[in-house]
Amino acid sequence: MPIDDALARSRLAAAVPENVRQVCAKLQGAGHQSVTVGGAVRDAILERSPGDWDVATAATPDQVMALFPRTIPTGIQHGTVTIVTGRGLASHVEVTTFRGEGAYTDARRPDHVRFGVPLVEDLARRDFRVNAMAYDPAADQLIDPYDGRRDLDERMLRAVGPTGDVYEDAVARFTEDGLRVMRAVRFAAQLEFALDADTERGIGPALPSLAKVSKERISDELRKLLAARKPSLGLRIAERSGIVRLIAAPLASAIDARADIEHWLARVDAAPPAVRLGAMFAELARRRPLPRLDRVLAKDAEQLLKALKFANDEAALAATLVGIAPASMVEAWTLPEVRRLLSDVTRPRVDAAIAFFRADGATALADHSAAVSKDPISVGELAIAGKDLMDALSMPPGPSVGRILQVLLDGALEDPSVNTREKLLELAGGVEREPAR
Repeated sequence: MPIDDALARSRLAAAVPENVRQVCAKLQGAGHQSVTVGGAVRDAILERSPGDWDVATAATPDQVMALFPRTIPTGIQHGTVTIVTGRGLASHVEVTTFRGEGAYTDARRPDHVRFGVPLVEDLARRDFRVNAMAYDPAADQLIDPYDGRRDLDERMLRAVGPTGDVYEDAVARFTEDGLRVMRAVRFAAQLEFALDADTERGIGPALPSLAKVSKERISDELRKLLAARKPSLGLRIAERSGIVRLIAAPLASAIDARADIEHWLARVDAAPPAVRLGAMFAELARRRPLPRLDRVLAKDAEQLLKALKFANDEAALAATLVGIAPASMVEAWTLPEVRRLLSDVTRPRVDAAIAFFRADGATALADHSAAVSKDPISVGELAIAGKDLMDALSMPPGPSVGRILQVLLDGALEDPSVNTREKLLELAGGVEREPAR
């Protein structure tokens, strides 16, 4: 159904929260134009669940704080005040004064802002036309000077700006804040929109600005992209526009060397969200079958992911998946080999490994892994512990105990039926012990 003005207003009227309406009404009552803006307006029109509702107003921060009894000066130097309308974060409404902006020397924030500009100028400084719409809940009016609603209808992302030349506006918006190129590919994936060709052409000239952006902000955008239903819609643009090469050059080189971008994208799409970071970076794997975890590869991948400021647990899991990527190329498996592979993976990551194998097209390995996933794969899952060995064999504590347990685990990986107290103690009795010193 085409999204005309009446349909857009109907969806917005139903979606705007009451506390946001009240904030706008109070500001309007004091003579200050006030509207909801940004992603929540876009999402409400698309019937997506809106995130936080932001308000833009002609009132200055001082005027806003004078009108409301409970406020927080969250970004007052840039015109932002948070109004507390009740308990909990959901009651917080962020209000920002209409503003124009100076240069972005750090490619992140404007060096200075100008208050007192009209709403249309405030909207022109945003990133995309679909995010440059405003809704006045009091007047039930959609304010759309840059045809954002048409772009929603066409499912297209176009840069916004005062010139009307999409390429020039894209270069200006992306160069101001380098993170906007990451937002472009993230929105393409999240909204499942195409990226306008002239807007995409604007990414290249802005890559030096992206290089100035903190790794934390980049990894946060990448997380959001990978959480989309089809991350490939953004990753394809990121690869061909040079974004991937800038943020992860080894990955881009591996993709180039493989010349099989479709398999890469299909693997990421097919993986569950928790596995997608590993699926994305699995292209780093050398293309040679290996029935065990490639620890050198996993270590290199973990260092790269930590350099991108992913959390330690995220980087460790993704690196393990990169390290087992060569196993997907092994065609024939014995069950003991599968158990040893899962032992390398470790118990907490077994389910992720199985999901990764399925996403990578290694269905037989995934099925085998699922079949043996309940078998013991670590010393801690053996039917006896070190104390049992010491009591039964009259052994003192020491390295020999750990060595024997490892031998017993190897036996259980070969044949899990030996994982009983009696059989393990019998096997342990036959293990040659180091002479006492």
